[in-house]
Amino acid sequence: MREGPILLTGATGYIGGRLLRELEAAAAAAVLRPLLRIAFAHRHRVVRTAIGNARRRVAPRWAAAVALVAATTLQPAAAPAQTPPPVRAVPFVDLDRYAGDWFEIARFPNRFQRQCVGDVRATYARRSDGLVDVVNRCRAAEGETEARGVARIVDERTFAKLKVRFAPSWLSWLPMVWGDYWIIGLAPDYSWAVIGDPDRDYLWILARAPHLDDASTAMARAAARDNLFDVERLVPTSQAGAARP
Repeated sequence: MREGPILLTGATGYIGGRLLRELEAAAAAAVLRPLLRIAFAHRHRVVRTAIGNARRRVAPRWAAAVALVAATTLQPAAAPAQTPPPVRAVPFVDLDRYAGDWFEIARFPNRFQRQCVGDVRATYARRSDGLVDVVNRCRAAEGETEARGVARIVDERTFAKLKVRFAPSWLSWLPMVWGDYWIIGLAPDYSWAVIGDPDRDYLWILARAPHLDDASTAMARAAARDNLFDVERLVPTSQAGAARP
């Protein structure tokens, strides 16, 4: 007889314990649900605020990038650099009158005359084959130096454009051994001459005498300046010990 109540008591305890747990769970859910709602709402506001701030931070960057692209695209194109007009040689040169001895009055500094400290002069002589013999001399630190070359006529209409080489004749087929020799200024009496090249890299003022008067020097410089050579680069050549060969 005592087993029944024990079983009943066990069942009742089991049912009562389960009911109690369900009631506790329901109570807990009733309490936690508002709290979770508040927590999720707060988290949502935080996330939305963070996204808004990020958008506000990104927007100015995009705006700046767009403005930069627009400014670059809409900016007027820079005007192309103007190409200077070509160098002009004198209309005509009588090479027979031009032949003979010349003294260097001034020049643009160049690498192949680096050893020359003064007394620079040149001698030209026409040949029967149409070429021109060239002999350049100058005073160097170790004494006088000499270079022999040949010139060929490029423009047979004006005879004012030649090419000169100082390399051996067996190299004459190479274009790079020939240098441009354009007569861009010439006195009516052939007392001075201005020599340049089409790229305006080289310039010489020559005269028949070791020294050139101021008026003639000014005219020679003007001939170079009219061809857009930078005459401020000219360096006077000392002719203290020059003598005709």
